[in-house]
Amino acid sequence: METIDKTAITVELPEAFDERWSRLPGIQVEGQRITIEPAEYFFRFESHSWLVADWELVKARLLDVDETTESAVEQLALDFIKTHGRSTADAGLVLRTAYEVYAYLFRDEHLAGLGLPQIAAGHLRMLREAATLMALNKVELDGRISNVGPCWFFPAATSVVFDLDDEMGGLLDEVYHGGWFNEQRRIESIKAHAALGGRLVHGCQSVPDQSGGVVAPYGASMATFRDDLAAFKARWIEQVYAHRVNPAA
Repeated sequence: METIDKTAITVELPEAFDERWSRLPGIQVEGQRITIEPAEYFFRFESHSWLVADWELVKARLLDVDETTESAVEQLALDFIKTHGRSTADAGLVLRTAYEVYAYLFRDEHLAGLGLPQIAAGHLRMLREAATLMALNKVELDGRISNVGPCWFFPAATSVVFDLDDEMGGLLDEVYHGGWFNEQRRIESIKAHAALGGRLVHGCQSVPDQSGGVVAPYGASMATFRDDLAAFKARWIEQVYAHRVNPAA
């Protein structure tokens, strides 16, 4: 455990989350109200500030802007963050912003184009919830991973909370990082994640190996990120799985 701040994080979200999130240490869900005790919830919690931009501004000024031959979508997002991004120590604001981002990215209209008939609207809700909580994770510009919670490890966390077996957990992870392989979804993801101050990066390959995803600032060292992730992931994944209600799931 590498946690410093013990101040509880409390937020009210527009959607009631599954109460089974309370199976994980340090998180309590009561309808739309979520309370997180950092000392119990995080494996590492060294940074208490995040970069965010107003979601309504992202919707109004970025989501419908098309890239050109002279300005790629990544540059559009970077310029937007430089202009509108602000630092906040309000973890509740981060979670509320993340909820809006993932309600947009994992909306039901995507179901028809996923090519995964096993995935239904309920699975997209699981993704929205897990990804919202994932937004508290953080990578610094030097590539060091400063905040790590259970939702870094998507299949492990969702297997605990939603009683998913390994196959379904892997499929859910495929949808989570599938924006890398579907260009329209990738473009949506780049623009939407400007509200969380960066871009979604993964340490895994196309087959989920629980190397996770995090919104990292543009310019962060991916070499350091890779090495730091490799050093901690195995032991922390094991700790997440230890909370399965049905170990055979």
